[in-house]
Order: sequence, then structure tokens, then C-alpha cells
Amino acid sequence: MGRGPSIEARKNASDAKRGKIFTKIIREIGVAARAGGGDPANNPRLRVAVDKGLSANMSKDVIERAIKKATGELEGVEYEEIRYEGYAPGGVAVIVDCLTENRVRTVAEVRHAFSKCGGNMGTEGSVAFMFKKLGVLSFGSGADEEKITEAAIEAGADDIVVYPDDGSIDVVTSVEDFQQVKQAMEAAGITADQAEVTFRADNDIAVEGDTARQVVKLLDMMEDLDDVQNVYSNAALGADAYAG
Repeated sequence: MGRGPSIEARKNASDAKRGKIFTKIIREIGVAARAGGGDPANNPRLRVAVDKGLSANMSKDVIERAIKKATGELEGVEYEEIRYEGYAPGGVAVIVDCLTENRVRTVAEVRHAFSKCGGNMGTEGSVAFMFKKLGVLSFGSGADEEKITEAAIEAGADDIVVYPDDGSIDVVTSVEDFQQVKQAMEAAGITADQAEVTFRADNDIAVEGDTARQVVKLLDMMEDLDDVQNVYSNAALGADAYAG
């Protein structure tokens, strides 16, 4: 199973990107609230989005305004969910999830990013079958493996993955059980450094050298697009991918 970015990599996002991160979370909160109602207790997707906002130090007032805009209590913009799929250099599969109020603009920007970085935009379903939607609770290096494993099993997690290179740990759940497992582990005094519903590839593709750097360039370019919420790939990237 593919592994997402390391805890350290996620934490190293610069302050300059904070506003963009907030915008993405606010959009996700809005779409979740519009689809399933404004009560996080009865809307699992909204609960995940709200937790993400709180983890990013978003104020409760900002979160409440986003929910009210989505449910019609305040005037707001209605966003559409769109998924694009394609390939980066080296045959790496890429999924790009977007929220937009202008589909024409978004597809043009995503297609441009693929082509500029040596990739190709594919058709719907061309790579999504290679990925599974999962809940993942991630713990950085130095985490107590025995304690986490015991709590995760007790909470009903599907899998516990320990990465030997740095000792970090992922607790993997089904989407349906994600909140239950997360809450049970927190009740046991164990809080993940990162907790999210995400896509993980069944198998990774290792890329090196110039190809790896091109893949990173493409993924970064996608992440920087205003309408892009999340980017997933099956690339296995070494340290040289980020050099120069």
C-alpha cells in the first residue's frame, strides 16, 4: 500500500500557504455541509472537515460561517466537486480532486499542469481503480508502537503499518470506521499527528532522478492551483526527487 507524505513534510508547509490551506478547508466544509447538513455529529464528512480546520488553527467562528453559508443561513458561493485523472512522467498515476465554481477554468488549469510537466490527462476512471479510499491516522517517528498497536486493535482498526526507515506509524481504517477509531484512540490518550480520509494506491511506482523531479514538479503545481483540494499519486519518491 502506498504511503502519503511524511508527518514532517506536512508540518513544513510555509506560512505563505496558510491562506490557501484555509480556503481549501472552507470549501470542503461548505460542500460537506451542503451535501449532508450542518451538524457535524450527524455528518461524518463534515466532522472530518471541521477537525481538519481545527487542526490547522482555524477559528470556530470561521468554521461556523462556512457551514452557515453552505446551509443557506448566509449568502455564499456554491462549489462543484470534480475529479480529474491522469499520468505523471514515469507512468505515475495521479488523481486531482477539485472544488470549483468555474469548471471551464479548472479543467484548463489542470490540463495545463499535466502537459507542462510531461504528464497526460486521462479520462474518468483511467487511474482511480488503482487507489482505495481509507481513513489514516499517522504518528511521527518516536511514537510508542506497542501502545498505538494495542489501542488501534482495541478500537477496531483494519491495519497498523510501521515504516522501518523512520519508525513512523500509520493506523488504517475503513472510511466508515474512521471517526469511531479516531475517537476511541483519543479516549485512550493517543492522538494522531495527522488524521484524514485519503486515497492510497494499492502499489507504488518507484521513480528516480530527473523523472522523479518532474513528478514532484507536477504534484506541486497541482497543489498550488486554487481550485485543487487534494492530489494523490502512486509515486514512490526518494530524497533525490527534491534535490535542486
